[in-house]
Amino acid sequence: MFGESIIIALDGLRANKLRAMLTMLGIIIGVGAVIAMVSIGMGVKDKVSTSIAGLGSNLLVVTPGAAKTGGGSKQAAGSGITLNEKDALAIAQEVPGVNLVAPAVSRQYQVVFGNQNWTTSVQGTTPDIMGVRNYNLEEGSFFTTQDVETRARVAVLGKTVAENLFNGVTPIGQTIRINNAPFQVIGVLEAKGESAGGNQDDTVIIPLKTAQERLMGITYVQNINIQATGTDVINQAQADVTALLRARHKLAATTPDDFTVRNMVAVMATADETTSMITALLGVVAGLSLLVGGIGIMNIMLVSVTERTREIGIRKALGARYNNILLQFLIEAVVISVAGGLLGIALGIGASYAVSSIAGWKTIISSIAIIAAFGFSVMIGLFFGIYPARKAALLDPIDALRYE
Repeated sequence: MFGESIIIALDGLRANKLRAMLTMLGIIIGVGAVIAMVSIGMGVKDKVSTSIAGLGSNLLVVTPGAAKTGGGSKQAAGSGITLNEKDALAIAQEVPGVNLVAPAVSRQYQVVFGNQNWTTSVQGTTPDIMGVRNYNLEEGSFFTTQDVETRARVAVLGKTVAENLFNGVTPIGQTIRINNAPFQVIGVLEAKGESAGGNQDDTVIIPLKTAQERLMGITYVQNINIQATGTDVINQAQADVTALLRARHKLAATTPDDFTVRNMVAVMATADETTSMITALLGVVAGLSLLVGGIGIMNIMLVSVTERTREIGIRKALGARYNNILLQFLIEAVVISVAGGLLGIALGIGASYAVSSIAGWKTIISSIAIIAAFGFSVMIGLFFGIYPARKAALLDPIDALRYE
């Protein structure tokens, strides 16, 4: 009897192909939208996580100025000179759980080679920046601690700067001019790409004291980059750094910090949580179209029951029972939702690839989203098909046969 009910249900759908396809459309769009929206959301989440991770692992960044309660930076007059190289040295020597420390300064300059010029961020720092920010050399070498102490005029170029200044010429050993001062190129960094809204390859790195004394004429540092030994100690390291700097800056207990310590691991966790919420919201909003599709199924099934009232009466007169009629119309509803779900999966995957190739957005197709969307579409078919199927099964055979 079950097989016969399937055959009768399929015959009923084949008799109204266009109506069946239009009924499927809501399910197709709903399933496709869920898969595409979740894929886009997961792609955004992965890009944000990769971007923050590209700044460095287990990273703390100390900047001058007190932090607002809302998380912004409240810069008071003169607050930009509250940090110096001795602060960085003290952190490296006195704070447990710290692996590497790299103080830094930076400023925009025009860099010139021959008849080529490029405006970029020139960063003065120490050799430890390589480990703190996970830099790797593509060619040449990085400057040494001795280069920092002797104020050497040497430079390591980011990939973007090297490409725009040298156009295929080997940069190593060449002389560039930064703010009209000559610097010898000793290395080129491997490409790192975008991170936290900036191009990490659009930079020139020179020794810290060279930048302070030969270019900028300053004695303070603009930030201190700290790499903790692991994520398990980074919160304690943050607290210890805060306590050390307050003591060094002789701040009273009631005086707010004149610096800010940012925990990039915490920033990453917050970003992951935020993007996960956005992804879930996108999925839920897209899932609402599945409910609309379910209402469409119920509407069409009710029309079908009305149109086939005499057929139902004849079947009941010939011995069909309540369960036979109920099963027939339920099967029709489930077939519509299953077929719509399968076509929706194809639409969602295709849309994800199209967004990735046309718009350039990263998308990650989630098997969980596919299974959940398809399962939800089947449940919607069952749920919204029960009422029309039950209405058909409860028809009185005599009244059904008299129906015009």
